[in-house]
Amino acid sequence: MNTLPPLDEQAASDCAALCLDIQEKIKQNNGFLPFVDYMNWALYAPKYGYYSGRAEKIGQYGDFATAPQLTDLFGKCIAKQILQTLPQTAGNIYEFGAGTGKLAVDILKWLPENAWQKYYIIELSADLQQRQRDYIQNKIPQYAHKIEHLFRLPEQFDGVILGNEVLDAMPCEVVEMREDGIYRMGVKNKVKIIQNEKRRRAADSIDNTARQANELSFLKYFDNTLQGFDWAATKATGFLLEQAQNRLPESVFPYRTEINLQAEAFVRTVSERLTRGGMLWIDYGFDRKEYYHPQRNTGTLMGHYRHHTVDNPFVFTGQMDLTAHIDFTAIADAATEQGLDFIGYTTQAAFLMACGITDLLAELGDTAGEKYIKTVTAVQKLLNPHEMGELFKCIAFGKNIDPDWMGFGGLDLSGKL
Repeated sequence: MNTLPPLDEQAASDCAALCLDIQEKIKQNNGFLPFVDYMNWALYAPKYGYYSGRAEKIGQYGDFATAPQLTDLFGKCIAKQILQTLPQTAGNIYEFGAGTGKLAVDILKWLPENAWQKYYIIELSADLQQRQRDYIQNKIPQYAHKIEHLFRLPEQFDGVILGNEVLDAMPCEVVEMREDGIYRMGVKNKVKIIQNEKRRRAADSIDNTARQANELSFLKYFDNTLQGFDWAATKATGFLLEQAQNRLPESVFPYRTEINLQAEAFVRTVSERLTRGGMLWIDYGFDRKEYYHPQRNTGTLMGHYRHHTVDNPFVFTGQMDLTAHIDFTAIADAATEQGLDFIGYTTQAAFLMACGITDLLAELGDTAGEKYIKTVTAVQKLLNPHEMGELFKCIAFGKNIDPDWMGFGGLDLSGKL
């Protein structure tokens, strides 16, 4: 952990403020906060959560890079797939968690304008919404009037729904199987709340300078990565226990993993509201048998900070991205249980190849040019089995449309679900 780049003063202050708030919640919850609630606050707490805060998240100066950041050919492949389905719908596109807005721009640059009606971006982060608006206005101002941001789910979807690296960012439960049973993992305070710091929350009249000074004074009670929390455990009960019993392997102790009930509930809700169209989810993950393999006994939960992978989720709370891989079997069940047709499940590499990414690359021409060489490098990262090619999967569902999508015309992994 000592090799991680340090937080600047503002980030450290924000981190300390969020740690104080979470510590108070832990205290109010009798010293135990389920990890899913900690992750929710670390990512989405107003002002101080990772996706609510000020810092740049995606790209060279952020914490991680997504496929659209690597090359616009990714977006063009998605556009080709969308174009196959849009005429069968009202012509709307819905993108969840649009990041910087680059995927939307790349898609709309390739799509004929008469092929789509509206592009809706459902984004919870006000900071990211503004970044997306600025990027779209800069790159495709002629389409800005047809792009609308939403803070909540529409009552109905009629069109194509997209989610690239969305499900992995939803707070998950962490469970651990031990010889004496299955435990729900949670968070406890590593250091005591300082009584004087409570005054900061109680006094709204404190000016920003004084507020920041109070928060910074709290930092000395943390180690150099601001770890104010530690793992705790209580016996799992109810629906979570039932799901863990159905998914976890037998007789592997200890065995710690994740169950993302929120992502599954989210897909059910979206599926229920889809009246006509299709939905495509792209993320890293596995089918259930591989996800809960006996040898995967430490789970997939990880942090991303300045392009470093961090195993400890309590480092730089609110300043580090937290994610867990996706159980695609659970996603398939969630969608089909709501009456959607299963369209396909394959690797990202197979999907992009079937959508003609190599043909798009060839259209760039000059194979000795800098742009071509840079794009080839990016495409290799998208397709390489040891990078994003096989770890990332594509899964799609539809309703009242032709389920024969070009992207799933190659490698068929549906049998593994």
